[in-house]
Amino acid sequence: MSQPPLNGIIAYPVTPYDPASGELDLAALRRLTGELVDAGSHAIAPLGSTGESAYLREREWDAVCETTLSAVAGRVPTLVGVSHFSTEGTVRRARVAARQGATAIMVLAQVYWKLTDDELKRHFATVAAATDLPVMLYNNPGTSGVDLRPETVVALAREIPNLTMVKESSGDVARFRALRELSEGALSVYNGSNPVVLDAFRSGASGWCTAAPCLVPRWCLALHAAVTEGRQERADALLAELLPFLRFIVEYGLPRAIKAGLELQHRSVGSPRPPLLPLPDQETERLRELLDHLAAHPVLEGAAERTV
Repeated sequence: MSQPPLNGIIAYPVTPYDPASGELDLAALRRLTGELVDAGSHAIAPLGSTGESAYLREREWDAVCETTLSAVAGRVPTLVGVSHFSTEGTVRRARVAARQGATAIMVLAQVYWKLTDDELKRHFATVAAATDLPVMLYNNPGTSGVDLRPETVVALAREIPNLTMVKESSGDVARFRALRELSEGALSVYNGSNPVVLDAFRSGASGWCTAAPCLVPRWCLALHAAVTEGRQERADALLAELLPFLRFIVEYGLPRAIKAGLELQHRSVGSPRPPLLPLPDQETERLRELLDHLAAHPVLEGAAERTV
């Protein structure tokens, strides 16, 4: 099997907005993207759930795509989330991402009406055929309302040649091994459920798709390095310290939690876009405690987490 185009820590930036106007803050996006690359992220993935893609106007979506890929400037691979409620809209976004130089695209079954198997198949096949880019199918039943079982994903991949990757966010660890075994290693599998990251890596996941590097990049990279180097006890120790933070950002929603954390680190990117509201004060204080703990904890062998 050929090496997948994406490996390791795949960092998901938030989409910054100007606090006064609520419009895109592309300068802040460029800074945040550069910080993620400079911190050592192995790939950058704009316009996913963390990036509030569903709340962007099309011209805004295009601007975020162009700005992020320009800021990365080919230093690491890029994975652009192109999901839209319509097939036509998803195809349009896929082609924009390809023109801007994306390494790969990610497609979520973003639906209102429940889709039949034939409708899902046609949707994914049409989007995949719109470009020559590798496609990552994104299974996130918690946000999309569609749960693509391993058997369904593998059947789709067998009929869609450039569907070579799947981001599994159900939290069901058994699926990582099932996807690899059912596809006979043809599918590269990525973890999208932060709390199960270590089990996912140990089940053969090629990477961790996460917004956590926006706030604690060195912890994420240290965990990946420990897994890669086979340092099981160190990986367990790192996850034990990181887990309360990972659970927190999932529980309170990635755009809210990550933007609140960036504000705590004096790296303001504005508030989430309505209908989302900023993280409440009590929860923000809890997030401060979690970040302070990680910044001071010696599990990083004396290297405290820096504020980028």
